[in-house]
Amino acid sequence: MTEMVNVQDAKTRLSELLARVERGDDFIIARSGKPVAVLRAVEPAPRRELGFAPGADLPDAFWEPLGDDDLSAWGL
Repeated sequence: MTEMVNVQDAKTRLSELLARVERGDDFIIARSGKPVAVLRAVEPAPRRELGFAPGADLPDAFWEPLGDDDLSAWGL
């Protein structure tokens, strides 16, 4: 069951509520007893496939930021 939390309580306990959301709990945030919003974990975005390399198994290093030497080689 989803727990209802008033705005003031949510502001006071936000870190605790976020920790519980990470563990799978959901909350309804209410103002004056009326539901206004839902606090729940977001689904991680699926990894996108690159158009120039569909299906390619790229190494994790491909996604790392460029180093200073590489940036200067590109004139950046």
